[in-house]
Amino acid sequence: MTQIIQSLSEIADRYDALFLDLWGCVHNGIAPHPEAVAAMQAFKAGGGTNLLLTNAPRSRHSVAAQLKNMGLPDDSYDVIATSGDSARAAMFRGIVGSKVYFIGQDHDESFFDPLDLIEDPVTMAKVDLADAEGIVCCGPFDPLADLDVYRADFLYAKTKGLKLLCANPDIVVDRGEKREWCAGALAQLYTEMGGESLYFGKPHPPIYDLARRRLRAMGKDIPDDRILCVGDGIVTDVPGAIGESLDSLYITGGLAREETKTDHQPDPDALKAHLDAEMMSPTYAIGALR
Repeated sequence: MTQIIQSLSEIADRYDALFLDLWGCVHNGIAPHPEAVAAMQAFKAGGGTNLLLTNAPRSRHSVAAQLKNMGLPDDSYDVIATSGDSARAAMFRGIVGSKVYFIGQDHDESFFDPLDLIEDPVTMAKVDLADAEGIVCCGPFDPLADLDVYRADFLYAKTKGLKLLCANPDIVVDRGEKREWCAGALAQLYTEMGGESLYFGKPHPPIYDLARRRLRAMGKDIPDDRILCVGDGIVTDVPGAIGESLDSLYITGGLAREETKTDHQPDPDALKAHLDAEMMSPTYAIGALR
């Protein structure tokens, strides 16, 4: 049964590393949450390691620069693992061919930057859909537009047998008070239409493998029972943790704030109904990371 806690400090001594979701947990897409930053800094001060585990469809270096511009203190985290890096590695190995139709915004162009970790990487070219061997999706061209505008292209792509590489399995995010579509929504639509979508972020295994390798590269071989996953995604963060046999702290004041009737803390009855409906059982729950 999920335990509602008041603060991370209640359980911090049970863990050596946090796998922290970013959007909805550490920041709101505009600015960091002060209480979350303080909790992360306290965990680090106690000897813990903070790994930012994000479905951002970009490299960790790009995400780090974005976080710095947003005002997240450098001393609040140790290392970053992104779905973008996991997906980029697969792309440069040729999983969707060398000529791809790209769906994303201008700031996602860094997805195609060279990746030195791959031996003999495939040379990628962005082409029109008619000439493509596969699709790379970092997110909608317009995150506020109706997804039905993609149906015609997806029907054509499906008939050609094109695979869609999804660089961000999130369905939606909240940027301040606005809810935006993510790449996961397009991948879901493509799959529903009969196409094949390939995922590399939460809740899928490749990004957790990357996260553990990031820890080992720091000289930290931390057992799974000492890792806590923190996030607000009931279809990403929580099932990802469960699938990896990791404990989870569900942030109810993010995407599910209405379903869980979260003000400062979730309403216990609303939380139970929400989790029962989703058939999920995170280890802990809290209104916001604090």
